[in-house]
Amino acid sequence: MRDDPDLLPASSLKVAYVPTARNRRLGLWLGLLGVVAFSGTLPATRLAVTVFDPIFVGLGRALVAAVLAAIVLAATRTPIPPRALWPRLGIVALGVVAGWPVLTAFAMRYVPAAHGAVVAGLLPLATALAGAWLAHERPRRQFWIWALAGSAVVVAFALWEGGGRLQPADLLLAAAIGYAEGARLARILGGWQVICWVLILAAPFVVIPTWLTFDARSLSAPWTAWAAFAYVAVISQFLGFFAWYRGLALGGIAAVGQTQLLQPFLTILASGWLLAEPVSFAMYISAALVIAAIAMGRRD
Repeated sequence: MRDDPDLLPASSLKVAYVPTARNRRLGLWLGLLGVVAFSGTLPATRLAVTVFDPIFVGLGRALVAAVLAAIVLAATRTPIPPRALWPRLGIVALGVVAGWPVLTAFAMRYVPAAHGAVVAGLLPLATALAGAWLAHERPRRQFWIWALAGSAVVVAFALWEGGGRLQPADLLLAAAIGYAEGARLARILGGWQVICWVLILAAPFVVIPTWLTFDARSLSAPWTAWAAFAYVAVISQFLGFFAWYRGLALGGIAAVGQTQLLQPFLTILASGWLLAEPVSFAMYISAALVIAAIAMGRRD
């Protein structure tokens, strides 16, 4: 568990992490890989909830991922984390197993996936704030100025598309604390171990609601719905976090978290391809502006 020189002792959780130039670069690329993996989540979820119950999609994906996690942990003979870390793993589970997946599944019944993608652009700012709070990170003033600018674009888009008000579903798309706390733990356990143990911890709590919301008629659901469910279970809930948590841990929560501002554009493309959703000019402009904001925020 300590073979990786980038893993830190548990006591370092209380000390601000300063990444090296190598870790900043590697963290950025791993973060981008995670963003690419997550970009298909909203359209896949929207496709799945047209057939399945949102609870089944939101929690069932975690149950499938937990089975995969158990296989990986057993195959690698990974030791159980110290008891002191389990409450923190529980916090991560609330954010990335119970919070984001379930609320997103409900949200995708009320808003187009492409709309939710741009609204989710608020998540990087929330992640940066959580990083400052939990991991004691202190980004430069320029970073916060551009992070706020990107978030302002997102809010403006939500107000425009929502008829002058934020739609209720817009308020459901958040998992910042789960990201920030998971990144802190990844510096101790490693990125893939964090998501694996989080899924194992959550598994007993998702079995019953998943079972109760599964309709036997769903067995005859079209293959496209099952493929969408498989995507959110294997890629969104499991493999994507391998790169994402490792990238946040190496490159810094605030800095790497801002790469998720690229996700709206990628999700818009995926939504247009998979769901034939109309892509408005405002969506492209909003995506371009938030991409510019993250680029400016990373300048020295």
